[in-house]
Amino acid sequence: MEINLTVPCLLGVESLVANELKELGAGNVKSENGRVFFTGDCHILARANINSRFAERIQVLVGSFKAESFVELFDQVKALPWEEWIGEADSFPVKGYSKDSTLFSVSDCQSIIKKAIVERLKQKYKLEWFDETGPLHQVQFSIIKDRVLILLDTTGTGLHKRGYRLEATQAPIKETLAAALCQISRLRPYHTLYDPLCGSGTILIEGAMMALNKAPGLNRNFSAVRWGKINQEVWVQERDRARSLEQKADDFFAYGSDMDETALNYAKENAKRAGVKNQIEFGLLKLSDFKPKSERGTLICNPPYGERLLDMEQSEALYKEMGQIFERKRGWSYTIISSSETFEDSFGRKADKRRKLYNGMIKCQAFMYFK
Repeated sequence: MEINLTVPCLLGVESLVANELKELGAGNVKSENGRVFFTGDCHILARANINSRFAERIQVLVGSFKAESFVELFDQVKALPWEEWIGEADSFPVKGYSKDSTLFSVSDCQSIIKKAIVERLKQKYKLEWFDETGPLHQVQFSIIKDRVLILLDTTGTGLHKRGYRLEATQAPIKETLAAALCQISRLRPYHTLYDPLCGSGTILIEGAMMALNKAPGLNRNFSAVRWGKINQEVWVQERDRARSLEQKADDFFAYGSDMDETALNYAKENAKRAGVKNQIEFGLLKLSDFKPKSERGTLICNPPYGERLLDMEQSEALYKEMGQIFERKRGWSYTIISSSETFEDSFGRKADKRRKLYNGMIKCQAFMYFK
């Protein structure tokens, strides 16, 4: 059965998600701001959950339509094939949002959508009451400019929650964003990766997992694993597939340093949980003491900045120091993410390339130096 699916993602990484989905075998991949649509069977649904590095979650697109009244919303939701996904005992709460639309009351939309699903299932199952004691089928809706998307979340806890980061420092970078920084920096299995402001180690861990081709969702669970409409063997086969694609990457190594000893202890433990402790060396160092340990390197970092930890004056001083330490030289590339509009002035040179990204709700840019 071909399923219509969608991926919500961080703004700025849509193309990374789209390319990743194509590599995983998805069909009809199409991007828009903050979301990527695709099609596939149950194997692709499971594969995307287990393997995606950049997606926030995987959703079944149950229906898409325009609605400007509650009657239109009710009728079109009721017409959708809910019985294909939701069993007689399954739980199906509803949540969502509305922006710039005639139907602006989220609570009213929730009630109408819930009622429509119930009425549909009543007809199909010949029941008057649903206990909803079974597996969770989280119904989600998005209404933007009267365009309605009706979705079923297959993931549960967001895909950025890989399961290895049980401890974190203040303002940690999201795992999906860290992976995106590694991807746009063209990190390869034969590279040496550096992060001299590594905090709890997320960028280094994501880089090592990428180099080893370790599926980020291999050791975690998903809501759809419990769905009766998806054969359990699908998940077993897709996890086996992911394991079979892991590689040794003997030439890859990563170095992380920070002046916060507690953060480094977290980083070491996180790397151990992620299964990449042998690929990363951590050291207690100030940025000013940073010294490369290889002739070539890929350096990626997420320095603290005004809106996160430091005030703007401290941030600018840090960027100036980085510009002096991160020398322009053959075989080296630097990627630094920052929200500062004057980063290049403080750093001391224009970036060879810039890419707009969001760190949570903070609009940032990845400043990339490779020439």
